[in-house]
Amino acid sequence: MSAQTLLLRVEDLAFGYGARIVGAGVGFALSAGEVLCLLGPNGCGKTTLFKTLLGLLPAKAGRVLVEGEDAARWSRARLARSIAYVPQAHAALFPFTVREVVLMGRASRLEAFASPGRADHAAAEAALDDLGIARLAERVYTEISGGERQLALIARALAGEPRLLVMDEPTASLDFGNQARVLGQIRRLAGRGLGVVLSTHDPGHAFLCADRVALLRDGRLAGLGPPEETITPASLERLYGVPVAVVPLGPGAGSVCTPILP
Repeated sequence: MSAQTLLLRVEDLAFGYGARIVGAGVGFALSAGEVLCLLGPNGCGKTTLFKTLLGLLPAKAGRVLVEGEDAARWSRARLARSIAYVPQAHAALFPFTVREVVLMGRASRLEAFASPGRADHAAAEAALDDLGIARLAERVYTEISGGERQLALIARALAGEPRLLVMDEPTASLDFGNQARVLGQIRRLAGRGLGVVLSTHDPGHAFLCADRVALLRDGRLAGLGPPEETITPASLERLYGVPVAVVPLGPGAGSVCTPILP
């Protein structure tokens, strides 16, 4: 665990929809500068857990503490200022420019019906520069590549000046090079002191960017710890139901995870 500021603590959390409990007994903590990677098969509860962390769904039991305070007592606006959400890259319905998309990240900082001011535009420009996509500012968001859209969504989140990022499969549908670029940005942002929780379907990505890994199976934690200790052939086979090889690539290079076909 990092010795830096504790940003997020999840205590014995149960989560779900209405009367249906999707997961229970989940607990972990996240400090500033840490990346926690959430792994689990489809339907295990990752998205529902994320919605609960973001305050979009009320906790069924347990607590979500943000910077030591019970987030259930916070307004939606205050929570949005502390935790930003980065969805999978998508094509928007309207032809906004990249600059306009990033500026939308300032919504949590504005009063109702207020227009973005000089500070909001400055924050958006800074986020564009920070992600290295200022050259795309006037491009139409729907016309740029998937990797560029994902970087724009991260910039949009950063424009709101959050302490925490929750990222739902940020490398999904990206090519090999763009996956590496996004993972590199995640590691760099953590190095600046942000806390990051992300999900992925590629266990190998955890070796590249995560400090710790949480394994989620049937809505419960099946493992929690550093990637090297938590991601093993046995744990992945229990998680996904198929034999998996974990191949170390050498000091500092992480490991590759691949299913073993019959």
